[in-house]
Amino acid sequence: MNVSVKTVTYSPAYTLVPTYECFNRCSYCNFRTDPGKSVWLTLTDAEARLRSLQNQGVIEILVLSGEVHPQSERRSRWLQRIYDICELALSLGFLPHTNVGPLSVTEMERLKTVNVSMGLMVEQVTPMLQQTVHRHAPSKLPELRLQQLAQAGELGIPFTTGLLLGIGETICDRWHTLEAIAQIHERWGHIQEVILQPYSPGRTEVWSNSALEPLQLVDLVAVARRILPPDIKLQVPPNLIPTDQHLIACLMAGAGDLGGIGPCDEVNPDYPHPIDARLKDVLHTAGWTLAPRLPVYPQYDGWLAAPLHSLVKGWREKLLGLECASQC
Repeated sequence: MNVSVKTVTYSPAYTLVPTYECFNRCSYCNFRTDPGKSVWLTLTDAEARLRSLQNQGVIEILVLSGEVHPQSERRSRWLQRIYDICELALSLGFLPHTNVGPLSVTEMERLKTVNVSMGLMVEQVTPMLQQTVHRHAPSKLPELRLQQLAQAGELGIPFTTGLLLGIGETICDRWHTLEAIAQIHERWGHIQEVILQPYSPGRTEVWSNSALEPLQLVDLVAVARRILPPDIKLQVPPNLIPTDQHLIACLMAGAGDLGGIGPCDEVNPDYPHPIDARLKDVLHTAGWTLAPRLPVYPQYDGWLAAPLHSLVKGWREKLLGLECASQC
C-alpha cells in the first residue's frame, strides 16, 4: 500500500540584528537591552557575515531589531541602518524579510523597496495584557499592531504575523486574535502566514512563568485552521515544541510551515533550532518531507518591484533545480 508523503516547508534563514535596544519592556522578553546599552550592527560587520553565508544554502535574511522610540532623534538613523542592511543583503543575492516593530506608512513604503516580505506579531488583541506583561510596552497596544497589518495590506506588502501564546490571555482571546487577523486578510489578501508561537521561559526575562502546555498548541492549530482563510499557511516553531510527537500532532492538526531555521533563534536564545538532518528524519518517519521555501510565497511574486521580482525568480528556478536533482 502506498503511503502518501505530505510536505512541510521551512525557510533557510539567518538573522541580522541592527540593535537589541528597545524602548518596550515586555516582562517575558529575552531579546532586548535598554536604550543606549546595545552597540548597533555596522554595515562592515553585516557585509562580513553575509559574505560568509554565500553558497551555504541560506536564502532569507531576517532583519530583526529592537525598537527605537518613534519620537527619538535617532529614529531616522535606525531606519536608515535597517534599509542599508536590507539593500546590502539584496546586493549579495539574499532575500530580506524585516520585522522591527510598528512603522509609519512612510517607513513601510521605504522598506518595501528592499524587502520581499515583512512581518509583525500581533501577539494578542486583548487590552488586558497592558495591565500585566505589556504594562511597560507602548508599542504592544493591540490597535497599533492591527493598524500595522492594515497598512501592509494597503501598501501591497506580503506579510507574516502571529500570536504569542501563554502570556496571560484566555482561550477566547486567542480566538478573537485569529478572527481579527482573518478579517484584515479578507480585505487585502496579503497575509501569507500566521505563526503560533508558544511562550517558552528564558534566562533573562523578569516574568518567569510556565511554558505553554504542548497540547494547547495542538488544539489551537486545529482552531486556527478553521478560523483563518485556507490561503494563509500556519507556522509553528519546532525549537519551541518539546517533543517530536507534539510537532507531528501540530502538522496533523493543520500546520504546514516551520518558519526560519538557522544558527540561532534570537528571540528565544535558550532554544536552539533543530539540526536539519535530524528534523528531516523525524518528519520522514512520520510521512512528511521537509522542503525549503522563499520568504515570499509564489502568489505574491507579482506584487514585487522589478529588481526584487527578478531575484526571487532566480531563487525559484534554483529551488526547482534542486528539487528535480533530488528526485532523479
